[in-house]
Amino acid sequence: MGHAESVAREYRLGRVRRATNTVMSALLRLGVPAPQKTSYLLTTRGRHTGAERVTPVNLVCLDGERFLVSPYGDVGWVHNLRADRALRLHRGRQSERLVADEVEAAPAGPVLRHYVKQVPITAPFFDAGRDAPVEDFVAEAPRHPVFRLAPPEH
Repeated sequence: MGHAESVAREYRLGRVRRATNTVMSALLRLGVPAPQKTSYLLTTRGRHTGAERVTPVNLVCLDGERFLVSPYGDVGWVHNLRADRALRLHRGRQSERLVADEVEAAPAGPVLRHYVKQVPITAPFFDAGRDAPVEDFVAEAPRHPVFRLAPPEH
């Protein structure tokens, strides 16, 4: 039996998305409340250049843990975190250093389901609908990396 073809949209960083990211980044740097209280600036170290890379992200808080979700797949910050788990989250004057651990598909499913409900603008990038069972999101997990966040070990 073959697999169904994905109908989810493919992510492309076009002019509108780039402009939105620029505006959101500026607002978050200033500490202006974002539409999502879970919005932060994520700073990673570039895997090739070593330079800091900053991207606006939305966290998922679930069962007392925090997660980073990549609704658009294997984008730059995902590759950077896979190369170096250290990251910084900041918004305004608040800054926090953390480490990220990528989670397997089964624990990622509930996080992805929560994310799609929390950030509905990303729903077109998922095949599973916002009210789909967790199993549908588990099946999608390989296309949407999820990272558990924790304080750095001393």
